This record gives sequence, C-alpha cells and structure tokens, in this order.
Amino acid sequence: MAKRAIVFVDANNWYHNLKRSHKPSEIDICKISDFISSRFNLKVSEIRWYTSMPDINDNPLIYKNQRAFLGNLEKKGIKIVARKLQKLSTKELKTKRKELLDSWDLCKICKPVVEESFLDMSDNNQKEKGIDVWIAIDMVKESIQNNVDCVVLISGDADFVPAFELIRELKKDVLSVFIPRGYSNELRQKFPYYLLKKEDLLNCLREYKKT
Repeated sequence: MAKRAIVFVDANNWYHNLKRSHKPSEIDICKISDFISSRFNLKVSEIRWYTSMPDINDNPLIYKNQRAFLGNLEKKGIKIVARKLQKLSTKELKTKRKELLDSWDLCKICKPVVEESFLDMSDNNQKEKGIDVWIAIDMVKESIQNNVDCVVLISGDADFVPAFELIRELKKDVLSVFIPRGYSNELRQKFPYYLLKKEDLLNCLREYKKT
C-alpha cells in the first residue's frame, strides 16, 4: 500500500542551487513530485511551495514576475506559503514562534518536544525569513496530527536535521530530495534521500520546453 505523503518545497534553497545548472522555472515541480511518488510508492496529497516574497517597493518588476510565477503554481493545485524577509532579535523571534506553537492544539506529550526543538536559539541578532522554521513546524505538525506516513522535503539544507529527527521519533518516515550541489552531507548521512540526476531533471521539464 502506498504511504501517505506531503511534499514540502524549500523554494529559496531549490532556486539558488538549481540555477547554476538549470533555469528553475523550466522544471515542473509537479513532475518531480510524481517521479518521487512512483519511485518510493507514495501517495502525495499535497505539494507546498515555501518562498520569500520581494518587496514591491524595492523592485516592482521582480515582484510582478514572482506573483505571476506563484499564480501559475497555484493553478496546478500547489499550496503557496510566502513570507517577507524581516530582521528580528532573538527575543522577538522566540516570541513569534511561541505564539505560533500556542495556536495549535498539541497534546501535553508532543508540545514540550516541539518547543525544545524550535524555541532553542543562540544568535542574538537573526535574519529571519521564517521559511525554514515554517517548513519544519508544518512537517512536524502534519506528523503529529497523523496526516502523513512520510514527509518529503525538497531541500538540501542541514537546518532541517532537528525536524527530521523529531519526525522519526513520531514514528513517521522522512525523505529528502535534492540535486548534488548544495546537498548537506549531514542530511544524507542521517536520513533516507534521493539525489536528482541530470536525466531526472530533463524528464521533469515543463511541457513547452520539450516542443
């Protein structure tokens, strides 16, 4: 039986590493999801695209192009989670994360574990997009609520190691998927992963690129 899964895409990490070899907009993330689903016998219920949004006042054209790109993803049924870049002190950041966690109906056993993982911050001045934290918390939340059997993360960022460790403690499977460039050794050494090869990406081009 196929395992229930949600695909979480760290769009910033995906874009900045992929652009060295491919034009990111040419790759169909739905095809990537279908490919992974078939290879690992997963039933994907949702694809979530986590990204930071530029300020329209900084560059209206970039903002417009980003909105158009995200609009196309939404038409394909992809859920967009967008955050603005902001700079917060550790105290402000911890308060915001605590408010977010308190808004969930977590059980008495799960809540302390989640708090320990996501409220521990050492830097006194952090540049916080909220993207990595948002993905990590959502992955843990879906696991706690038993909405998935497997969490699929499209990112090579080692920052997700603590979240993956917690998800495995919750008896759920984890899988990271990325390209060779920018793929954390720690992420690959500790958890199941799949390395997207050149031929995989070529098979996942948007249709207009094949004509």
